[in-house]
Amino acid sequence: MTHRMKTKYVHEGAYVAEVSVEVILDDTEWSPYLTPEGAFKLDDVRDALRRGDLATAARYGRIYEMRPVAHQ
Repeated sequence: MTHRMKTKYVHEGAYVAEVSVEVILDDTEWSPYLTPEGAFKLDDVRDALRRGDLATAARYGRIYEMRPVAHQ
């Protein structure tokens, strides 16, 4: 069983959070999968973005604002 870091993106409303989480690699069909701590971290970020609490979400990673681009 091997652990490594992976970047995950959480999109909620007009924001996207870029969060580093630990994943587990093994010989099963479920591989790679999140550690419980990584899953809870993504849930916390998603909840913070839903509430509009960007300060809390920013503690876990970078936050981006999504804006529509005009297209002709």
